[in-house]
Amino acid sequence: MKLATIRTAAGTRAVRLDGEVLVDLGYTDLGALFAEPGWQDEAAAASGTAYPAEGADFAPVVPSPSKIICVGHNYTGHIKEMGRELPSYPTLFPKFAETLLGANDDIVRPAETEAFDWEVELAVVIGRKVRRADEEQAAGAIAGFTVMNDISVRDWQFRTIEWTQGKIWEATTPVGPYVVTPDEVGGVRPALEVRTVVDGQVMQRDDTGTLLFDPVFLVRYISTVITLNPGDIIATGTPAGVGNARDPKVFLLPGQTVTTEISGLGACVNKVAGA
Repeated sequence: MKLATIRTAAGTRAVRLDGEVLVDLGYTDLGALFAEPGWQDEAAAASGTAYPAEGADFAPVVPSPSKIICVGHNYTGHIKEMGRELPSYPTLFPKFAETLLGANDDIVRPAETEAFDWEVELAVVIGRKVRRADEEQAAGAIAGFTVMNDISVRDWQFRTIEWTQGKIWEATTPVGPYVVTPDEVGGVRPALEVRTVVDGQVMQRDDTGTLLFDPVFLVRYISTVITLNPGDIIATGTPAGVGNARDPKVFLLPGQTVTTEISGLGACVNKVAGA
């Protein structure tokens, strides 16, 4: 299934893509749906109001997750371009719900930065509460996958050795348009092409099959530290090709369009606006 949260005149609604329409699932958003036991059967059987898929106003797939955990340094190529050693354990940092945007929303480049960078990422969306998961529990906790553009404010990120302040700028992180269930993309360890395109120029291209720490491992690892709740999001890291690692460096400017896409999942297509 392909599931989404859309904005309507009556508020946000959780929907299922069915051909050329989006079928209302009876919940305000996907976070509320995933909190229900047996949500898979309910989502598959729902037959509520149908909205046109063309021109839909996508909200973040989960507008208010209890947590967003991001993974740095998870593709070999990106690790090398940033001059780092291959890690023994995942590098984790948080984001917050206020950072999230819909898949086609404008991204406002903050006035405080000169180093606004793109990062296409496969994001895991949790569909079942889990703590200290084993392999089977971790796999079963994955509701599906979506696209995230983990926009980074590099000049703030590198002010200190801890990255968070460069990663949590409000309304800078598109996520969506759909959460696609694992059965549609080859399982819980999918091998999918990821790309970033800026004004028609391909900036990043890789395959999620090359992740150092795959989605199931990450659910196991993170759930050892903290409970993962339905609707929580794990961003699995970005491949080589970020603007900060180029010579000379290249960053996003107002008026540009940045597209982050993953095969089988869709794309976030966002215009960069000036503050």
